[in-house]
Amino acid sequence: MRAAVIGGGSWGTALASVLGQNGHDVTVWCHDGDVAAALTEKHQNPRYLPGLPLPEKVTGTRDMAQACGGADLVVAVNPSHVTREVMQQALPSLPRAKPIVCATKGIENESLLTMYEVLEDVLPAELHPYVCCLSGPSFAKETVQRMPTAVVVASPWEKLAQKVQKVFSNDYFRVYTSIDVAGVELGGSLKNVCAIAAGISDGMGFGSNTRAAIMTRGLAELVRLAVRKGANPITLSGLAGMGDLVLTCTGELSRNRTVGLGLGRGQKLPEVLAGMTQVAEGVRTAKSVHDLAAKLQVEMPLHEAIYRILYEDLPPKAALQSLTSRELKSEFQLH
Repeated sequence: MRAAVIGGGSWGTALASVLGQNGHDVTVWCHDGDVAAALTEKHQNPRYLPGLPLPEKVTGTRDMAQACGGADLVVAVNPSHVTREVMQQALPSLPRAKPIVCATKGIENESLLTMYEVLEDVLPAELHPYVCCLSGPSFAKETVQRMPTAVVVASPWEKLAQKVQKVFSNDYFRVYTSIDVAGVELGGSLKNVCAIAAGISDGMGFGSNTRAAIMTRGLAELVRLAVRKGANPITLSGLAGMGDLVLTCTGELSRNRTVGLGLGRGQKLPEVLAGMTQVAEGVRTAKSVHDLAAKLQVEMPLHEAIYRILYEDLPPKAALQSLTSRELKSEFQLH
């Protein structure tokens, strides 16, 4: 089959690699012409995944119509803050009645919509039944290196999820299915904020005890918000919840943990972000979660503390003090 990947960053390239490895012809739409040329001529992405060879079936282009024309599958994988704009641009070229896989993790700041909801907002109603989302614990570099990886694809339509599952799955990339879009999307988005918290803790010199507390309480807050949005709490114990949380809070390749490390060591956010070449989604998601939690009246003290560090310049030590001095309570009384 022929696949179009809209987004030539590290994760878009990794998913293109999986599809190419499975024998599909893959065209990657890239914002950057140099990346598109390198994908076509060298079958590499030197900007985001330097030194890693890609299947010869993977090529790049800056022409959206060329990328999407005749595609049997479309993968949308741009940073969350440009997803709406890019998919509006792609709309005239999108094939009809073909799967559209949203592989971006995040919540739009202005609308507080998840990426699946953004695609529903942009696309005509006739395409809605073909939209699904893919998430889970998966670093792009390790995926391209063909290290065993497990993810989940979610759609209200089980047959669509199963179709996408078969297209992506191989002996190193295992795909599970789910009908819980809200749980899969929110798990994949909010874990990035928790990873910033874990990175701050590590950067301040705290140990495994503190990191475990952050991850566990962060997950509790994540579940609280997701359930309010209609998610099944069991989903958050799976790949898109706990699985992705563990990876992002502990992995050396985690961009969001890297942001936290810098903040924990005393750097200011602009300084940290200036040293990065890729987007750390947790920074924008922290604002969305702050606003969404207020709208839905969900108590999320850890996420609120990260928001205040990022957007109100609250010192990390003061944020920690605010968390450890909260009223004592039962672990599960808010569920």
